[in-house]
Amino acid sequence: MGSPLYWTAFLGFVALLLVVDLGVFHRRPHEVRFREAIGWSAVWIGVALAFNAFVWWRSGSRAGTEFLTGYLVEKSLSVDNVFIFIAIFGALRIPPALQHRVLFWGVLSALAMRMAMIIGGSAALQRFHWFIYVFGGILTLSGIKLLVVRQDHGSPGRAMQLVRRLLPSTDRFDEGRFLTRENGRLLATPLLTALVVIELADAVFAVDSVPAVLAVTDDTFIAFTSNALALLGLRSLFFLLADAVQKFRYLKVGLAGVLIFVGAKMTLAGVIKIPPVISLAVVAAFLAASIVVSVARADPKARDTLVLAGGWLLLGVGAALLVLPGPGIPLVVAGLGILGRRHAWARSAAHRIRARTARWMERFRPKREEGGK
Repeated sequence: MGSPLYWTAFLGFVALLLVVDLGVFHRRPHEVRFREAIGWSAVWIGVALAFNAFVWWRSGSRAGTEFLTGYLVEKSLSVDNVFIFIAIFGALRIPPALQHRVLFWGVLSALAMRMAMIIGGSAALQRFHWFIYVFGGILTLSGIKLLVVRQDHGSPGRAMQLVRRLLPSTDRFDEGRFLTRENGRLLATPLLTALVVIELADAVFAVDSVPAVLAVTDDTFIAFTSNALALLGLRSLFFLLADAVQKFRYLKVGLAGVLIFVGAKMTLAGVIKIPPVISLAVVAAFLAASIVVSVARADPKARDTLVLAGGWLLLGVGAALLVLPGPGIPLVVAGLGILGRRHAWARSAAHRIRARTARWMERFRPKREEGGK
């Protein structure tokens, strides 16, 4: 799928999505509420799963599994970006109504940066095989650092001081513009300062993200498209998790496990070949376990809300995977089981599925025994 036709078609598709997003749905600045963030998160996840289905259909299960794993890894690593965005917007006092505008252009710049880094990193791996050990070492050390070093997601003051030293700036927002004029001088508004600091932060995070996705797949097209679609959903993820991200106390342990695993997978690629489906299962298990533990330690109200959200997520992902050769039915049943704690229709649906499965197994068992005779 790495032909120029597919690259052109995908980049055109992304450009169309961005034009519709900014030109139609976010033409006027407004504060993105929680319900709107949920809707946009569902849209971007749906787009990614639809593209995943296309990859699976066009290139087979291996490519489809690699895409889904790369998407999941990048999506989980994006949580660190949310911490930084909160700190930047708070330090610069960016109004909520203008935050989406900054994130839109930040994601657009990040897409170009990731494309260059993924293509460059892939070329380096093909030409210099020893780069595998460099990238694997970076990932493993990053994972260990997450476990042993206390991270401070506080004020990004040094980066802002550097940007303001290089860019003459003002505290005036000037109706949401990035540049304004004062006394004949062209000055950067806080929006441009925030945008530049966000890009600097993304460049730092890309040091982990790019080797991580290249550890999952050696297909440059799959690596970039999984990264790109995860980044497109980063804005809605920010507005969705901005108030709740502190509740996922143990997520960094799961992220550390993911980084150490993909680092070891990359370093030992010449000795041990780990199938893509196993990689997907391990990554999903690390993330799910860290979220479950975080939820279990949260207060009861937050726990109930997050558990129900997890049920809806499992149900949605399971329904999407029903068209793919993946674990769709078990995820649907698990989602219904969780939602059944609150909704009678979910309990009824889960009961019907279990009953039909039991009847099907009863029919299958005699046939298998007769076949054995």
